[in-house]
Amino acid sequence: MKTIKSILLTIIFTALGLQANAQKNYTVNTKSTFEVAGTSTVHDWVMKSTEGTGIANLTIKDSKLAGLNSLTVTLLAESLKSSKTSMDKVAYEALDTETHQNIEYVLKSAEKINETTWTLTGIYTIAGVSKEYKTQVKVTADNGTFILQGSNQITFGDFEMAPPKAALGVVKAGKDLTLIFTIILS
Repeated sequence: MKTIKSILLTIIFTALGLQANAQKNYTVNTKSTFEVAGTSTVHDWVMKSTEGTGIANLTIKDSKLAGLNSLTVTLLAESLKSSKTSMDKVAYEALDTETHQNIEYVLKSAEKINETTWTLTGIYTIAGVSKEYKTQVKVTADNGTFILQGSNQITFGDFEMAPPKAALGVVKAGKDLTLIFTIILS
């Protein structure tokens, strides 16, 4: 009888331990935001979208992020909008959205720095060109939801794009861009 109780207790504690340290799939929440910010010869500009989709596999231990096992995010390039449709059109030409409709990110690895900071290594694919970047990300947990906030400095040239021009070349975008994201996983 003691042996059966011992086996049952072992099974119960093992099951509890698995629940405390479980892998789980999450999706990119519709409240996630994605921005591209840059400069031009006339003014600074920002294009924004909330239409990213994706999936992540996380290891959760005691309601905290213990491992980021996978993350894939896809953003329809033409979902990025500025306050000016003429600027959007020029940006879509630079992104060659007729051929390359999506901007994608695929995680390769994740390293935990501390309870709220991770370094992610992943591949961005923009305008059909893929490039690897390291990104420092702030991670917060909110009632079973995980929020990843970060940014990357890139250039048009990194993705074999020419900076857009408008008004017969009078207005030119600067070569440097900042990708800014808040990814909500639920």
